[in-house]
Amino acid sequence: MNRIDEKFAQLNKISGKAFIAYITAGDPNLKRTKELVLELENAGADIIELGIPFSDPLADGKTNQEAAERALKNGVTLADVINLVSDLRKETQIPIVFFTYLNPVYQYGYEKFACAAAKAGVDGILALDVPPEESSPLKKELDENDVKMIFLITPTSDEERVKKITKQASGFIYYVSRTGVTGATDSLSDDIEEHIELIRKHSKIPIAVGFGISKPEHVSRVAKTADGIIVGSAIVKKIAAGGDSDEMITEVKSFVQSLVKPIKK
Repeated sequence: MNRIDEKFAQLNKISGKAFIAYITAGDPNLKRTKELVLELENAGADIIELGIPFSDPLADGKTNQEAAERALKNGVTLADVINLVSDLRKETQIPIVFFTYLNPVYQYGYEKFACAAAKAGVDGILALDVPPEESSPLKKELDENDVKMIFLITPTSDEERVKKITKQASGFIYYVSRTGVTGATDSLSDDIEEHIELIRKHSKIPIAVGFGISKPEHVSRVAKTADGIIVGSAIVKKIAAGGDSDEMITEVKSFVQSLVKPIKK
């Protein structure tokens, strides 16, 4: 069984919720990324999203764009991140999802990528700019290697669109809590629960909510209805502030511990 499915099944048995932590691979460098993954797991993260550095990250806000730029300046490639996961698998079995744009995967080659990702121990792919109508060539290769293809649903997705996306999705559905790009906010949208209810009408796979979540109270609210909570920009900000230092690792771990506290009792 895929590690993502296993994790949600384990949590479901105890009515638990998944905390999903996003970081950009290679920011501040790959050595620190490996440390961060292990410390995020120690802090209570259930799933890790690794952002694949890309030069034109349209769906990302300033924080994640700058993280991608730092990683690209380090020369980090998709192949490097696949190798990183292979290395991590010597020490952890935490589910790992690649958060990517299609271009790096297309350049790598769908079949080659799916095989390499699966062999390394990648559990899921979220290709941000791939709508379900155009997903078949990549999804076919991923399915054959038991790598989940995760899709986004946004607040502007009507019921017909939700139906179409949920038919294609696997692993979990990533519900974007607000329109626009990634980034931490002070308050969450009022209609998150309504949209989760709509998605549940058409799918039984877990629903995780991301974009804008940055405080323990945000986690508490989302956990009441969603199966998972995704935090990215707020963590990436801590990484940017601390840079290549042991103090950064400690600060990020402490911050994530504060975020998971409401759901890890």
